[in-house]
Amino acid sequence: MSQRTLALVGPGRAGTAITLALVARGWTVVGVAGRDEARAEALATRVGAPVRAIAELARGAAIVVVATPDAAIESATLALLPALEDGALVVHLSGARGLDAFGAARAAVGDSSLGALHPLQTLSGEDGAARLAGAYAAVDGPPAIAALADEIGLVPFRVDPARRAHYHAAAVVASNHLVALAGQVERIAGAAGVPFEAFGPLMRTSLDAVVAMGPAAALTGPVARGDVATVEAHLAALAPDERGAYLALAREAQRLSGRIDPALTEVLRG
Repeated sequence: MSQRTLALVGPGRAGTAITLALVARGWTVVGVAGRDEARAEALATRVGAPVRAIAELARGAAIVVVATPDAAIESATLALLPALEDGALVVHLSGARGLDAFGAARAAVGDSSLGALHPLQTLSGEDGAARLAGAYAAVDGPPAIAALADEIGLVPFRVDPARRAHYHAAAVVASNHLVALAGQVERIAGAAGVPFEAFGPLMRTSLDAVVAMGPAAALTGPVARGDVATVEAHLAALAPDERGAYLALAREAQRLSGRIDPALTEVLRG
């Protein structure tokens, strides 16, 4: 860690964001490797580093960031081991996996040289590195991994390895499913002739209320009020392929509200 040098396998969104965040804090990149040669070359040029073969990538690096798909973490780590420096750390960025993702590499180098750091933040767009500061991050491995998260401005926490899938499922619902739900808003709004951006303030205020008050206290709307007639009107108006998602989430809203209402329950059966 005192050398403040790093190498990156996989210059995608997450790997690039972490790398740029560390460079902004004075770290030096000694190499970039990736299957997408153009992307690897672009990042390497940006940070003043060479593009290297993976077998040579780790030479001179205090930390090697493995930002590959989950299924490739083990093979990528094994491939970079020949040039791995004594005392260097290999860190993957998967949310779904902990140290188990390293597979056979764990026996080769030991857990003290392996870690996981998953930023709990969406990193789409060009400003991914800037959005890391203040976000949380699930970490696993030696204390140096949490220290690395601290340096980037992340808030580290640990997840029980047996509960890693629960954690990642929550992250997927919080991000991907939220975006998919916004897609339904866009479609239904379009059917009403209303621009999607008109719902932006409502969506932002609702999410702010959820974070500030908790989901149950922030819940409003016809299900929370027990307004059966309005829910029936919605279902009658919606296209058949939109009703399933509406009903599923309305049932979740009823569960969150704690409302015991036989008439509402019957309507929400679909």
